[in-house]
Amino acid sequence: MEMYGRISDVARATLTACADAGVIPAGIVPAEIPLEKPKRKEHGDFATNICLQLAKPARKNPREIAKAFLLHLQDPDGLVEAVEIAGPGFVNFRIRQSVWRDSLRSVRQAGESFGRSNVGQGKRVLVEFVSANPTGPLHVGHGRGAVIGDVVSSLLDAAGYTVEREYYINDVGNQMRILGHSLFVRYLQACGRDMSFPDNHYRGEYVIESAHRFKEAHGEAYLDHDYDAAPDVFIDFAKHEILKEIRADLDRLGVRFDRWFSERTLHDAGRLHQAIDTLRDNGHVRTDEEGKVWFNSTAFGDQDDRVVMRETGIPTYFAADIAYHLEKFERGYDQCIDVWGADHHGYVPRVKAAIEALNHDPDRLEILLYQFVNLVEDGEKVKMSTRSGTFETLSDLVEAVGIDATRTIFLMRQVDAQFSFDLKLARQQSKENPVFKVQYGHARMCAIMRKATEVGYPLPDESADLSLLALPEELDLIKRMLELPRTVAAAARARAPHYIVHYITETSELFHSYYEKYKHTERVVSDDASKTAARLYLCDCLRLTLKNALTLIGVSAPEAMYHSE
Repeated sequence: MEMYGRISDVARATLTACADAGVIPAGIVPAEIPLEKPKRKEHGDFATNICLQLAKPARKNPREIAKAFLLHLQDPDGLVEAVEIAGPGFVNFRIRQSVWRDSLRSVRQAGESFGRSNVGQGKRVLVEFVSANPTGPLHVGHGRGAVIGDVVSSLLDAAGYTVEREYYINDVGNQMRILGHSLFVRYLQACGRDMSFPDNHYRGEYVIESAHRFKEAHGEAYLDHDYDAAPDVFIDFAKHEILKEIRADLDRLGVRFDRWFSERTLHDAGRLHQAIDTLRDNGHVRTDEEGKVWFNSTAFGDQDDRVVMRETGIPTYFAADIAYHLEKFERGYDQCIDVWGADHHGYVPRVKAAIEALNHDPDRLEILLYQFVNLVEDGEKVKMSTRSGTFETLSDLVEAVGIDATRTIFLMRQVDAQFSFDLKLARQQSKENPVFKVQYGHARMCAIMRKATEVGYPLPDESADLSLLALPEELDLIKRMLELPRTVAAAARARAPHYIVHYITETSELFHSYYEKYKHTERVVSDDASKTAARLYLCDCLRLTLKNALTLIGVSAPEAMYHSE
């Protein structure tokens, strides 16, 4: 059990002893005791405000409860060196240094699973993300959503949830018909026909390339084709071509999916009409004088009612979204998470309204809205597209700065924060680059291990005397490492990948500071074999901790690197 849990158990056992002594009523002791790190290091390792929380139900002054807490402290394992009362009734804990050192062994024992927990208890979660219309290459905004969705999924998995990743393919509707017709016109042009290209069509170079491949596959067989009568051959070809490129871009970025779900399957199975019929049976739709079918979403908190069926009898895009979310709920997930761009914020109330109207709990659907990214270089906004027309492609960005920089910088700010992606900084092979700095910390630890082996020291094992790790910075590093499981769990609960980026950045900075401070005095590899063994053990645990955290965000942990000062 990680240290927060162990101290929480001490606090709860102590409060139970206080209740047994008649200081507080037995029924008010909570199952978990809130703990936090004090803002000032001299105040100890953990603090709790539980005595203030219990003051009202216990009808006692919080300091009186705190004094009883100290008197009845239950610490059978001898974890606590000192317990102090602060302010109006806060309780501060200082953990024995030997306990911290002994706890370091749990890092090595856990190995690649260090950082993982079971707080999710196997609950099933579906994370749907990217889901860009297959009408063109992924742009940079899609890329941030892809990385966020991928890492949120990884964090949930590491926290003990059963996670599935899904891409929803919007492959029905007017946009697809326009895409297919764009390909059709470009195909006719490729065959030598003098055709003007409609203004509202897809103008990217990728359509021209697809047209040439279509011609290679079919020759001039479709020169006299009636597109309006039979558009599917062009729609399906264009969709296949673009999805192939989307898959390649996501694979290159290290993003994977368990399922690619086609909207067309919902139409083919009649799921849209079934969903509307269910809403009608529940009394939540009406038909106006023009024949449009409206969902009464204002009854569930939406700003306006929404059309789900046009007067022509054709369902709207929203009807498809209702059917899709109903289908997801019927699969039995405990939680469904949709990762959307912030420009979709107005869509959230209507989708949740539909879920409630279909007799499902809307709280089981969570919409994670992320802000888009500005690309800048030397303070100027830039466009990176080389072949797609008017927008910045994800593949251009990855090619320019690499996978690791792309993923890490996308995650550096909280999901709903706007920020600028500094291309010049992302390319730098120096400690000014935050991605490089963290990876260099891992590589430096690997280099220390190699050096130790070269001069005859064995790799660290459990025989190392960890009591020799007495420097304040060494204890700080141990404490920092042991926070990883709690940080991962917190990041999973808050859907906050930036927690992990901050963790690895701060942990790496702690190590670099420690190394630089003592490299001429208390070196890791020295003539003192016992100290060397202990410090190699510390470095190996740090290496493992950083690697596990980097793996969670899909970033590599190189064993050798070079940098420019």
